[in-house]
Amino acid sequence: MAEKYNLKNPAVKRILQEVKEMQSNPSDDFMSLPLEENIFEWQFAIRGPCDTEFEGGIYHGRIQLPAEYPFKPPSFMLLTPNGRFETQTKICLSISNHHPEHWQPSWSVRTALVALIAFMPTNPNGALGSLDYKKEERRALAIKSREAPPRCGTPERQKLIDEIHEYMLSKAPPVPQQSLSQDPEEHPRNEEAEAQVSPPNPEAIPAGEGLPDEAEVDRIVEESPANDNANPVGVEVPREIPASASSSQLPRPQTSVQKPDDRLFTLAAIGLTIAIMVLLLKKFIKSIEHGAVFMDGS
Repeated sequence: MAEKYNLKNPAVKRILQEVKEMQSNPSDDFMSLPLEENIFEWQFAIRGPCDTEFEGGIYHGRIQLPAEYPFKPPSFMLLTPNGRFETQTKICLSISNHHPEHWQPSWSVRTALVALIAFMPTNPNGALGSLDYKKEERRALAIKSREAPPRCGTPERQKLIDEIHEYMLSKAPPVPQQSLSQDPEEHPRNEEAEAQVSPPNPEAIPAGEGLPDEAEVDRIVEESPANDNANPVGVEVPREIPASASSSQLPRPQTSVQKPDDRLFTLAAIGLTIAIMVLLLKKFIKSIEHGAVFMDGS
């Protein structure tokens, strides 16, 4: 693959580095590789996040890297129906080309895929390319996504999609058995913790050095799901007072406020004034006596 491209090109050098890293450090949650004929186009598949309606699903998609990568963000497109994002449509996320102002050159394909998985169970909030299916419908699509990979593109592209699907199928857990006809009890989860990405700033990584780890994805959040927890952690809820308890029966704190005696301050001020006047008067009398003695001597 490397022989076909100019290795002095920063984008090519960075992409080949990411390919090597993806192959040497595979993940059970996703897989992505570029086409042999065009390393700027990647096929990927992600696993539905656990404890959500997407659990057990395998969702394929396509990444298009720009010629200025990694200084400009890639675009993302889902190919597998999922109920969260439209298919065959470039989706709007803070890690995509819809928001180049949020993109960091230190982010990679791996970082973006981890972030995409985190976005799956969040509230769409009307973002471009987003869907808001019911959870029962999403579970049905998760089951169906395992049956066969999507069919699209050239034989080379389809071969890569099939290989990725087989790998993900071997790693993905079975879809939780749950009746779709009944209204299942939803386990509450803290969506703010899933998307809140209060995160450290990623450091810029030159081409040829290590790539950012998956923890960096914590800062890549654009959609803010509503917090269903009415009592945030750390906030104490006051205890309710029984209705049978009368207000007259409740103990009332005894408070005593001591007011300063203004008369003491007034008397002290008067005494100080009188003392000053007496001193001045003595000094004046002494000066007069001194002057009289001086005049008699002359």
